[in-house]
Formats: sequence, C-alpha cells, structure tokens
Amino acid sequence: MNTPETVQQPAHAAGWRVVAPFRFREYRLLMAAVTLSIFAEGMWAVVMAFQVIALDDDPRSLSLVATCLGTGLVAFVLVGGLAADRFNQRTIIIVVEAVNTVIATAVAVLGSTGTLQIWHMAVAAGALGVAAAFFFPAYSALLPRILPADHLLAANGVEGVVRPVFQRAVGPAVAGLLVGATFPALGAVAVAVLFGAGLALLVATRPSLRAVVAEQDRPHLLRDLRDGFSFVVGTPWLLWTLLFASVFVLVVLGPIEVLLPFVVSERFVHGERAFGLILACFGVGSALGAVAVSSRPLPRRYLTVMMAAWGLGSAPLAIIGVTSSFPAMAAATFVVGLTDGAGMVIWGTLLMRRVPAAMLGRVSSLDFFVSLAFLPVSFAIAGPLSTVVSMQTIFLAAGLAPMVLGAVAVWAAKMRRDELAHPLT
Repeated sequence: MNTPETVQQPAHAAGWRVVAPFRFREYRLLMAAVTLSIFAEGMWAVVMAFQVIALDDDPRSLSLVATCLGTGLVAFVLVGGLAADRFNQRTIIIVVEAVNTVIATAVAVLGSTGTLQIWHMAVAAGALGVAAAFFFPAYSALLPRILPADHLLAANGVEGVVRPVFQRAVGPAVAGLLVGATFPALGAVAVAVLFGAGLALLVATRPSLRAVVAEQDRPHLLRDLRDGFSFVVGTPWLLWTLLFASVFVLVVLGPIEVLLPFVVSERFVHGERAFGLILACFGVGSALGAVAVSSRPLPRRYLTVMMAAWGLGSAPLAIIGVTSSFPAMAAATFVVGLTDGAGMVIWGTLLMRRVPAAMLGRVSSLDFFVSLAFLPVSFAIAGPLSTVVSMQTIFLAAGLAPMVLGAVAVWAAKMRRDELAHPLT
C-alpha cells in the first residue's frame, strides 16, 4: 500500500491521539475540504426544507423532494463504489464537489429571481443525491491510502466530530438563523460558496494521490460487483449490520428529515430557528460521542458496543412525538446524536480494518446501498403517512423498533463470538 514516508511514526506520537492524522499534509487538505462540504450539506437540509415549505406548505411536497435525494443516492451508490475501485479517487471527489457547487448556485439564482419551483428543487435534490453516491465510496477508499492503519480510528473520529458538528449543528443552526432572518435563497447562496471553497481545497491536493487498484487491470465490472456482494453475504457481522441499518433507515430517517420540520413549525413560534437548534443538539451529541470513542482504543466488544449504541440510543425519539417542550426535544436529539456518533466511528473503523483494501470502495458502496435501500421509501411515505397516523405513533415506532432490530442482529450474526475471534485492539 502506498503511504507517505512519515507513516513509520507511531500513532501515539506526541499529541492527542485524535489529532495525529493532521501531521499529513494531504489529510489536512482533504479534511478541510470535507468539512466545508459537510457544512454546506448541513445548511442545505434546512434551506431545502424551508424553501419547499415557502413554495408549498405541504408535507407531501417535502416528501417528494427528499425522495428524489434519496433515490439519486441509492440508485447510483453501487456505480460510485465500482468507480472508486477503478478510477482516481481524488478526481472523483473533485468532480463531485464541482457538481455540488453548480447545483447550489442554480438553486440560489432561481430562488433569488422568484422563478424557483418544486420540480426544480426535486431535480436539484436528486442530483445532489447522485453526487453523494460517488463521493463517500471514493473518500473511504482514498483515506487508507494516505494514512497508516493505526491512524484510521483517529481519522474516523475526526470525521465523527466534523460531520455532526457541521452537518447537524453549525450548518443547520447557521441556516436556520440566516433563513429565518432573510429568505431561503440566501441560504442557497451560502451553500454554493461553501461547496466552491471545498472544491478549491481539493484541487490543491497533490494529483499523484491515487489508489493502487486504479493502476491494475480490472476489466469486469460485473465480476467486481459480484465479488463485493459475495464478501458482504459471506461476512455475517457485516451483512446483519447492513440489514439492521436498512430497516433503521426505513423507520427513523423519514420522520426526522420530513416530519420533524413540520412538528417544530407547529409547536414553536420561530420554527426555522428552533429546527436548526434542535438539529444542532443532535450534532453536538454526535461529536461528543465520536470524541469519546476515538480518544480511546477500540472497545474489545466493538460489535456489541456499536449495536447497543444504535439500538438503545434511538429510544429518545419517542419523546419528540409527545412533547411541546423545546428543552425536552433538544435533550432527546442530543442523546440520539451521542449514541449515533459513537457507533459510526466504530463502524467506519471496522470497514477500514476488516475489509480488504482492494474492495473497500465496493464494500463501502454496498454499505450505502443496502443500509440506504429504504431511504427513498421512508421519505416517500412519511408525509402521506402523517395524514392518517398521529405524529406520536410515528415517533414512538421510530424510537422503539431499533432496539428490537439491534438485538436480533447481534444474535443472528453471533457478533459476540465474532468480536472475540477477531480482536482489533
């Protein structure tokens, strides 16, 4: 594996473990670009929701736009994984960031001129979903090429802090304040600027960075895809975690992404600001969970800890359906974020430590595909479902179902036995 000359330095050299990867120039540039992109995505979630509400105050319209985003992601994520294992990953993420910049700019221009329509938002969301389908597999395959193995937990910890802080905290909070004080199109302008800045940083990375597999002869796309599927199906801990994630997405993400903005708008006077701050609590919790895990060695019972975090940590979602208290709703999302961030750091590290490097792009894309297979369905049904089922019932199911699903996954995959047979500490 090609790595920088400095990889011979121990991961625990001077400095806090979680900041060790920043000794590498390429990682610093990559992480700065990813941070700006994540910040833009966090702002987009609020801009999209309230731009749609401004155009058509109907949950079904937001369901349509969110479904387009999810469909674009799921439909192309396998293609993105194949591309990550065959082509220059740096080039892929540069192209993706350029596309993101163009899309956000188009929405900003249409919104500022008063010509924006729901179908424009649907097309933009779908295109952003397709772009994301290519970005994450390429990023996941590139990271182990620029960092040594003993830095990967720390690197995943950094992302585990950056993603929730900027995607779920700073981004939504800033967008909520900006949109609440002005109008959604100005939020789209800010999103476009952030994507553009991230693009400039990615271009500044060294063109020589590329995955070794891109240099090899890999003529059979279907064989590559089949090998990736075979690895996932033949690895019980991986398969059952992905199956758990797919059902988790079905029952949880639709209510959060589609219904929560309407719940907040109905129960609080300043809906945009309240929504941004509630998402910010989720982000702060995720960041703290990521820091807590990445600052220590990987747990010996890493699979059990990960599934317990995701399963038990979803329970506070039930509170959202019944409370009109902002502190209670904020506390609930904080706890959900805390456990989600802790589990995600472990999960990202497991993919990089237990999946062969030559197929990491494909497996990462299969991770996205299987775990997000029901994302468009969840978005599509959340709005219509809310017209016949109470918000209380929907959020109660979102909070309790993952606990049962997590226990089934641990038992079916024999995770407790597997983690002892494959220690990573």
